[in-house]
Amino acid sequence: MGLSSNHALQRAKRTLDAAKAGHTGTLDPFATGLLVCCMGRATKISGAMLNADKSYLATVRFGEETDSGDLTGNVVSQAPAGFAGTDEAALRAVLSRFTGSISQIPPMYSALKRDGKPLYEYARAGIELEREPRQVTIHKLELVSFDADGMQAVLDVDCSKGTYIRTLAQDIGRALGCYAHLTALRRTRVGPFPLDRSVTLEALQDMADPKTALLEMNELPAGLMPVKPN
Repeated sequence: MGLSSNHALQRAKRTLDAAKAGHTGTLDPFATGLLVCCMGRATKISGAMLNADKSYLATVRFGEETDSGDLTGNVVSQAPAGFAGTDEAALRAVLSRFTGSISQIPPMYSALKRDGKPLYEYARAGIELEREPRQVTIHKLELVSFDADGMQAVLDVDCSKGTYIRTLAQDIGRALGCYAHLTALRRTRVGPFPLDRSVTLEALQDMADPKTALLEMNELPAGLMPVKPN
């Protein structure tokens, strides 16, 4: 398990000696990839960026479902005895059913709140609460690779705000009749910001002048600049 999104943000803030800092959406604790951090005046755009579409590479393991939807959880459901992997053609057919506007039930292991308390706190106490389905949009869902044994696949996902990739993997596994969970998740894009333009936290901390890694306000993509009141 790596740093939490907030711990990574605070380390970047200290490294850059910024007065204010914010990010544009947390990563799951087991996930890797892009965390867009806004420093100083740029914190004005962090709220708007929370609504941005995002992209992920998701590694899905077939045969077992966990309570958290990922490899950190406890197994709660398993494929029937004798399961020897899923079929690529069947997987492709199921993926086509999960593009466009779909309904998701948020996972218990999430930061959504009920009565002021995050759902994951209820989950850790062994309490499962009823959750209302939510509409999200999957703009792209492509099969990147498929293991020859039919036990694992990597998916490329472009999705709207509020999409849970762990839930997507679970729902795909259920549709296949074999269950599934994530073993890896990497965020590759947030809005107009791609992973390949980012810098690692370690590289930032090793820079002689870390502020050279910052994107200035006048360099922001069109539409992100805060609008000045008349």
